[in-house]
Amino acid sequence: MRYYNELTNTAILMEEVGEVARLMARLYGEQSFKKTEDADQAHTSLADEMADVLFVLICLANQTGVDLTKALTNNLEKKTKRDAERHAENKKLR
Repeated sequence: MRYYNELTNTAILMEEVGEVARLMARLYGEQSFKKTEDADQAHTSLADEMADVLFVLICLANQTGVDLTKALTNNLEKKTKRDAERHAENKKLR
């Protein structure tokens, strides 16, 4: 299977992220569903849209030589060290 080029995939990624944002605004924000939208199916749609984002991101990582497993591991380690006490002391998160 051939990917779209990197720039096209970046545009597709932004489109997919926008679809996640639209559902989040309706499910958890103040926006209401349109009469033609089915709120009961929104959670299933949200999962599907998140999977679309992940798929395109994986495609981009493959195209650009990024090892996502290594990048995620490094990122989690960085955040664990950096935020170990920061969030524990955040009164907003209690």
